[in-house]
Amino acid sequence: MAERLEGQLQGLKPSQKDALERTFRRRVPSKLVATNELLRHLLSCSSDIHRRVGVLVDRRGRIEAVTVGDAHRVYLPEIGRLRAGGGRLRGLRWIVTQLDHRRLLHQEDLVDLQKLRLDYLMSVAADHSGHLVLHGAHLVPLGGASGDDQGAPYAEEEGDDCEDLSHNDFEAFVNELEAELVGSASPKKVKRERFGTRAVIVSASTKGKEEQDRRAAEMRELCDTAGVEVADTVMQARKQLDSRYVVGKGKLEEIVLHALRLDAELLIFDQELSPAQVRTLGDATELRVIDRTQLILDIFAQHATTVDGKLQVELAQLQYNLPRLSEMSTAMSRLTGGIGGRGPGETKLEINRRRAKDRITQLERAIEGVSRERTLRRKRRAKADMAVVSIVGYTNAGKSTLMNALTKSEVLVENKLFATLDPTSRTLRLPSGREVILTDTVGFIHELPDELIHAFRATLEELGDADLLLHLVDASDPDKHEKRAAVEAILAQMELGGHPTLLVWSKGDLIAADDFLWQRSKRHLLVSATKRAGIPTLLEAIDQALSRGADEPVHAR
Repeated sequence: MAERLEGQLQGLKPSQKDALERTFRRRVPSKLVATNELLRHLLSCSSDIHRRVGVLVDRRGRIEAVTVGDAHRVYLPEIGRLRAGGGRLRGLRWIVTQLDHRRLLHQEDLVDLQKLRLDYLMSVAADHSGHLVLHGAHLVPLGGASGDDQGAPYAEEEGDDCEDLSHNDFEAFVNELEAELVGSASPKKVKRERFGTRAVIVSASTKGKEEQDRRAAEMRELCDTAGVEVADTVMQARKQLDSRYVVGKGKLEEIVLHALRLDAELLIFDQELSPAQVRTLGDATELRVIDRTQLILDIFAQHATTVDGKLQVELAQLQYNLPRLSEMSTAMSRLTGGIGGRGPGETKLEINRRRAKDRITQLERAIEGVSRERTLRRKRRAKADMAVVSIVGYTNAGKSTLMNALTKSEVLVENKLFATLDPTSRTLRLPSGREVILTDTVGFIHELPDELIHAFRATLEELGDADLLLHLVDASDPDKHEKRAAVEAILAQMELGGHPTLLVWSKGDLIAADDFLWQRSKRHLLVSATKRAGIPTLLEAIDQALSRGADEPVHAR
């Protein structure tokens, strides 16, 4: 690595730059973390320019980089991926000055120590008497000192002389530490390979704690379905959401540092972010940031297996991303160049937007064709005098399991959200001998993204032509009433609020015998598809509802 002076050098006098560049002439003995002379030189430079200064020192004691920050922060220079694998340390120590001796090690620097696996981190300041005030930190093996899975993976120390932090022989200490870290690296590596992407859920809400807890629990379910390991959930109650950062800039900085300490690479917000918030949050952190809608779209993309399903998911993703293209980094707006591309031309951003719009038009035409085909199939059913019964409900309410129990079919059943995307139809014979078409549809969710409702209109319009809806609610779910209301709100949004409907409570085998008083009432339908309990009663209710002509909605209350 070549010697380099970098950072916020604007406004510095030539003499001040010369003093900083003279730092490269100094050497640190192998047995010491640093020398008092080097530290006093750095403090002198820092005091003269009123900015923090940091230096990188290699294991041979050579100064490889000098970086200038501002009065509050100095950023570690780019150090590449050298020695980054297998639990090894980076072979570099990071020494930074503080303008205020009362300040301890910054959390940002401690995160750098952990993420970049530095040999050592030292913070130096001078008190009012001019005495050195030193704070140091180094990594510790898993399960050692405070470096277990629950605590910080580093140990801190302090002193007023470099020899206080030398561990008698720093070179021997760091070599021994690296050997221990290499030996303890395997369990963590295996853990990450098993879980994949690691994320922190961020929930900011103006509603009560109960509602926020419910939403956070659902977000954890969504993450589990998407194959994302949740490292932690950070919740904040606010009178009003921050228009730029949702949680506020200060809280966001805390969350980012917390995520880095947990080795998370993704922040997931439990509400939909505006295009402006996407840009602001992206500029504020190097972590990937997505919202609830993007997470749901990703789940849909994983579960789409048919051509129809893939078309609808791609359309939903493009419709979501299109307004956010204009909020991307200005790096997307560079002019194209080369032969045939000189002059004003189109920016890359404009090209991406045009291509996205063209693709949306293509997808909408294809989905329109899917819609026409399904309309023809429904007309053929009508001619054959086949009534249609559609199962609707919150995702993971047990719709596919009930479908299998009623029709003795083998529709995919998984204990995951949105396991079913494409409508599945089977023939069902009722007690009267009448045959009907039973359809299993995509599950709903609280605040179902508008992009999904629009993209899946070819699927969801099947519900409008159904003669009867079976609204399935998981009776064992603590949030059953809220989820029932969420489905009814979506049906109302689709102008299906007054459609003939039977309310059916599922998973009756998972509740205690005295949990529901309505079990003693014939007005309520409680079934267990896995135990086939209540199935004959449900079939009778469907038969009666269709026989009445369903002049009015049938709601079990």
